[in-house]
Amino acid sequence: MDIYILDLLVIGLLLLTVTLGSGWIARLPLSYALIYLVVGIGLGPYGVKLIELRPDAQFIERLTEFVVIVSLFSCGLKMNRPLKVWAWNSTARLIGLLMPISIFAVALIGHFFLNLEWGPSILLGAILAPTDPVLASEVQLAHIEDRDELRFGLTSEGGLNDALAFPFVYFGIYCLKDSNWENWFKEWVAIDIIWAIAAGLVMGILVAKTVSWFDKKLQQFRPVDELMEDFIALSTIFLTYSLTEIVNGYGFLAVFVAGMVVQKSYRNPEKPLSQLHFIERIEKLTEIGTLLILGSILRLKPMLAFAGESLLVAGLLIVAIRPVGAWISTIGSSFHPASRWLFGWFGIRGVGSLYYLTYAFGKGLKGELGEKIAWITYTTVVISVIVHGISSTPLMSWYEHHIKGIPTAK
Repeated sequence: MDIYILDLLVIGLLLLTVTLGSGWIARLPLSYALIYLVVGIGLGPYGVKLIELRPDAQFIERLTEFVVIVSLFSCGLKMNRPLKVWAWNSTARLIGLLMPISIFAVALIGHFFLNLEWGPSILLGAILAPTDPVLASEVQLAHIEDRDELRFGLTSEGGLNDALAFPFVYFGIYCLKDSNWENWFKEWVAIDIIWAIAAGLVMGILVAKTVSWFDKKLQQFRPVDELMEDFIALSTIFLTYSLTEIVNGYGFLAVFVAGMVVQKSYRNPEKPLSQLHFIERIEKLTEIGTLLILGSILRLKPMLAFAGESLLVAGLLIVAIRPVGAWISTIGSSFHPASRWLFGWFGIRGVGSLYYLTYAFGKGLKGELGEKIAWITYTTVVISVIVHGISSTPLMSWYEHHIKGIPTAK
C-alpha cells in the first residue's frame, strides 16, 4: 500500500484522537507537543517506518519560518496593554536582561566545557536562548482580555525574543566566517542591530496600519465574504514579513508588531479576536507537522555520540541558567516570588531554535561543528518538550489556584 495513504491515515487518527480527547488531555500532565513528538518518533525508523526520508535543512528552515511568523502574529494579537514603560515591565526584564544572560551563559559553557571557539559558542547560545511562542500555548494568554502578568510576560517574551536573538545569530555566523571581529563589527552594529530592528518596528506598524485602513475603507462599500474575511490576517503576515525582509529588516519583529497594531486598529474587538482564533488554528496544524518531522528525524547513534555535551547544555539551561537568570532579571520588581520562579521555569525551547539552527546551516555552519550544534539543539528541544510538557499543566493549575490574584510583593 502507498505509504502516503498510510501517513494520511495516521495523521487523521492523530487529529481525531487529540481533538476528541482534548478535554482529558488538558487535565493531564501532558502537552500536545509531547504527544506529537512521540507519534513522530513512532512514524520514523524506530517505529512503523512511515516517515523514512530526512528532509533537508532548507525545507525545515522554511517550514519552521512559516510556523514562527504565524505564531508571532498570534502573540502580537494577544498584547492587550498600552505602550507604556510600566505596562511592559516584565517584558523588558525578560528581553533586556534574561535573554542576554541566557545567550552568554550558554556561550560560556560552549567555550569552556565543549571546547568551541567563541563564535560557535555565541551562535549556540543565540539558537537556544529564545523561548518558543509555538509550543508554550499552555502558559500563554488564553484570550485578549487576560490581564495576568505571568501569562503576559511569557507571551510577549516569546513574541519578541525570537526576533531579537537574530543579531546574536548573525554575530556567531560572522565569527564562523571571519574570527577577526574588527573586519565586520561596525557593520554588524549598524546593519544587524540598528537598521534591522528599526526597519522591523517601522514596517510592522506601516504595513499593518495600511492593510487595516484598506480593510475598513473597502468594507464600508461592500463587506467581504465572511468565509474569506479572516484571510486578511494571513495577508498581513505575508506582506509584513516579505516587505520587511526586502528592506533587510527583521521580519519576525515586524510580524509581532503588526499583530499588536491590528489588535488596536479596530473599534470592534470581535475583529482581531476572530483573526486570533483563525491564526491559532493554523498555528496548531503547523505545530503538528513540525513536531512529527522532528520526531521522525531523531537518530539514536548521533544523539548518543553527543549525549554528554547535549545533556550538559540542556540540563544547565533548563534547571539553572533560565531560573537563576529570571530571578536576577526580576530583582527589584514587585512580582510574587512564585511568579519569578515560574518565569524561570517556563522557558520552553522549540520551533524557533530549529529555525535558527537551519538558518545557520544555510549561512555556512557545516561539518563536525554543525553536527555537534545540531544534535545539542535537537536534544535540548526534545528534553524541553518533555519536561515542560509534563510540568506545565500541574504548575499552571497550582498557580491559578494559589498565586494568581494575590497582591504583588513589595
